[in-house]
Amino acid sequence: MNARFVFLIACGLVAGLAAAAEPQVHWQALPTVAPAPADNPTTPAKVRLGKMLFFDSRLSSTGTVSCFSCHNVMEGGDDHRPVSIGVEAQRGDRNAPTVWNAAFLSVQFWDGRAATLEDQAKGPPVNSVEMGMKNLTMVIERIRRIRGYAPYFHQAFGPGNVITMDNAAKAIAAYERTLITPGSAYDRYVQGDHGALTPQQVRGMQTFAAVGCTGCHQGPNFSGPPLPMGTGFFVKFPIYTNNPYVKKYHLMSDLGRYDVTHREADKHMWRVPGLRNLLYTEPYFHNGSVASLPEAVRVMAATQLDRKLSDAQVRDIVAFLGALTGPFPVQTMPRLPPTPGGLLGR
Repeated sequence: MNARFVFLIACGLVAGLAAAAEPQVHWQALPTVAPAPADNPTTPAKVRLGKMLFFDSRLSSTGTVSCFSCHNVMEGGDDHRPVSIGVEAQRGDRNAPTVWNAAFLSVQFWDGRAATLEDQAKGPPVNSVEMGMKNLTMVIERIRRIRGYAPYFHQAFGPGNVITMDNAAKAIAAYERTLITPGSAYDRYVQGDHGALTPQQVRGMQTFAAVGCTGCHQGPNFSGPPLPMGTGFFVKFPIYTNNPYVKKYHLMSDLGRYDVTHREADKHMWRVPGLRNLLYTEPYFHNGSVASLPEAVRVMAATQLDRKLSDAQVRDIVAFLGALTGPFPVQTMPRLPPTPGGLLGR
């Protein structure tokens, strides 16, 4: 389905839901296994290798920045900075999105420039601000020089010349597909345990639908309708600019997907983020400009729905969003292969 057509459908849903007294919403629990592409089935050996690469700062030019640096899986899967800090203390332009449940997004990055987790894994190492390597060839050559990695690549991908950038990206993606958090109070509620949510959370769930939030934040990850991998669900943000939040939080400064496509229609279009584990991912939005969840709810109501919510509505919605926090699978720091002399001096 064309992404722009999906956006028009979403706008229609927002209008319809906002007007409906009892909107019909298909509430869905998060699956217990993340989907994987046919050419990269998830295996324990790939996950083990991918976890090592995810934590390895030697994939950066200075040997100081890893995937983990901006996506702390020991907590919320982000770094809690408005924008991340990369090599040589450079600052990026956008907030680091959480890696938790990223496997359920139809495209990656705020602007959707990567179709899959595999594509996304190749981006940060060669971003001059983030990890600073000149090209992917240099990245994989560095991995090959760390001889201790070879057995792990062979266990994951078999014999032969398997220490490739494509396989490194596949391994990182396989690990990231284990970073999912099903089993939240919300999940239990929609699966039939009607005592899993508090009365306030139930009110918040009803308010979330009634005011129109589900026009965009739908599906099991609340990041849009299920779409084929690589088919992004994009929505304009902000839609309504006749409110003080747009200027206060600099919401028009970044052109969003336009920077990827250079199409006029893509100005201020963004991939819809998921809403799970929001209590762990402050600050919010693509520029990390909003520090608290209640304020984020007010901003979204004003900019996307042209509504001003009451304090009680905000409290109820925030309570519901808290119910989307699921149990995090235990993470342990991996033991990495030793560094050969002179590796980081090249």
